[in-house]
Amino acid sequence: MQPQFYNIINDELRGSEQTHNVTDPRTEEELWPCPIATTQDFEDAVAAAQKAFVGWSKTTVPERQALLVKLAENLQEHQQELIDILARESGKSQLMASIDIQASVAQCLYYSKTALQDEVQYEDDTTRVVATHIPLGVVAAICPWNFPLILSNIKVVSSLITGNCIIVKPSPFTPYAVMKWIELARGILPPGVLQVLNGGADLGALMTLHPGIAKISFTGTIATGKKVMASCAKTLKRVTLELAGNDACIVCADADLDKTIPSVASGGFFNAGQVCVASKRIYVHSSIYDEFLSRLIAEVEKSYSIASDATAPSLFGPLSNKVQFDTVKAIFEDCKKNGYKIVSGGLPSPSDPKTAVPGKGYWLPPTIVSQPPESSPLVQEEQFGPILPILSWTDEDDVIKRSNLANAGLGASVYSSDLAQAERIARRLEAGGVWINQAERPNFGAYFGGIKDSGFGGEMGKQGLLSYCDTKCLHFAK
Repeated sequence: MQPQFYNIINDELRGSEQTHNVTDPRTEEELWPCPIATTQDFEDAVAAAQKAFVGWSKTTVPERQALLVKLAENLQEHQQELIDILARESGKSQLMASIDIQASVAQCLYYSKTALQDEVQYEDDTTRVVATHIPLGVVAAICPWNFPLILSNIKVVSSLITGNCIIVKPSPFTPYAVMKWIELARGILPPGVLQVLNGGADLGALMTLHPGIAKISFTGTIATGKKVMASCAKTLKRVTLELAGNDACIVCADADLDKTIPSVASGGFFNAGQVCVASKRIYVHSSIYDEFLSRLIAEVEKSYSIASDATAPSLFGPLSNKVQFDTVKAIFEDCKKNGYKIVSGGLPSPSDPKTAVPGKGYWLPPTIVSQPPESSPLVQEEQFGPILPILSWTDEDDVIKRSNLANAGLGASVYSSDLAQAERIARRLEAGGVWINQAERPNFGAYFGGIKDSGFGGEMGKQGLLSYCDTKCLHFAK
């Protein structure tokens, strides 16, 4: 039976005269009708959230934490239904879709044990100052398509544990699993606390302008993030932006290649490179460049081949939508046109078994390019796809300068057997997170935010909850 989807407003199922259909990236098959929220739907959701906030903001932290456990249990109960939906809309394998669900469960359980607490900020013989953290009101989450549940849920649980209500806007490329999840969660929370609306850029713009929205949490591109921030300024909204990360990966001469090679391959090609902190540029010390390159090619060709069967346990998949497919394909074509050295993969060719792709779907083979110019789009821009430049370096100051692009402030990685050297380099990299001897993977227990053009503020971890609160100081006379 064909699944049905609804906007969820005040715990009520709401359809729409206007719908759209997502295309399955794996097969190019048209999927199910999805209702597009109207302006009135949005106004109703804001009103419901504001009404719910009066009571929800007064709940205790233990009460909220108990409900997060129930949300986790609900996700687990319905995980196969959500996996099946998410795999179809995103093109992920069943394995990759299950990662999305299980990580969301883990986020719920982490915050069921983690929350902000009052703290004494200052005390002397005459006064005692206590900082307390109060919720903002109604949060609007504008979410991306690459990990639909993980990157929506982190905004949801952060809002809930801090006493806020939240309206989620999933990406129109991947609305189904998020909408179904919030539908299935009805009855756990008071009506109006957690709602979902499907729509495009026009709905996102309404969210950024509405005076009833206290905060926007946005994950997406740098260009759109700047527009969000400018729009939020009109009502002085709180705003968190997680934007593009053209992450650099530095491999030192003494790196343990037995461990480094599979880790770098995972950093670059997990989810076909569609990860905000994927390794986007690999800088390898010139003394080990040739060996590293040959071994990386072998690892990628072994572990990241195309599997058209979604039930196969694959960590590699198609580009998640036609827009991204066209963007990444243009980078492939630019490399070919300019004669860059493509040492593995390349544009699809039916006659080459290493680059052959299924007849349908937004597939591009995992591709490695050796020594493209530093000025090339492949190096200077975030590709967000399965094509990886491998460059060389000899001087530490030089490679750090090359790494520290304005759009590279989200993450980075360093590989070295000398931990002192690795830490020295990591501390000089201008990124919100640096992973040492491991691929870049955000940890929900650690603060995550970009610097420079890669973001504004951050979330995750206990510190991330501060962006969902105002801090009020109580000054007690002694």
